[in-house]
Amino acid sequence: QLQLVESGGGLVQPGGSLRLSCSASGFTLDYYAISWFRQAPGKEREGVSCISRSGGSTDYADSVKGRFTISRDNAKNTVFLQMNSLKPEDTAVYYCAAAGEPSWWSRRCSYDMDYWGKGTLVTVSS
Repeated sequence: QLQLVESGGGLVQPGGSLRLSCSASGFTLDYYAISWFRQAPGKEREGVSCISRSGGSTDYADSVKGRFTISRDNAKNTVFLQMNSLKPEDTAVYYCAAAGEPSWWSRRCSYDMDYWGKGTLVTVSS
């Protein structure tokens, strides 16, 4: 069964940090661009960050630039999202998603993904 599994969410105080992980089972992430999305209560899902297959190209939403870092370890079949200086407005369910062939490059930061995880909840609150 092909699936993505997110982990690392939880409750953190404003200004704190969390590292989310996105692991794959049933397939190898090497051939996929990976994106992180989030959905806050009552809001639409939004793109947060994306990374190319090699990890050489990354993009971020303006709201998280300078605070979040996406990376990948293909040997561990895992993609990470390091989140620093967290704010209450970062509270959301975070999802990872994968885009493969064809056209993974053009789809890498879009909603047109091949696989989605079920999400992990991040709550930023004092």
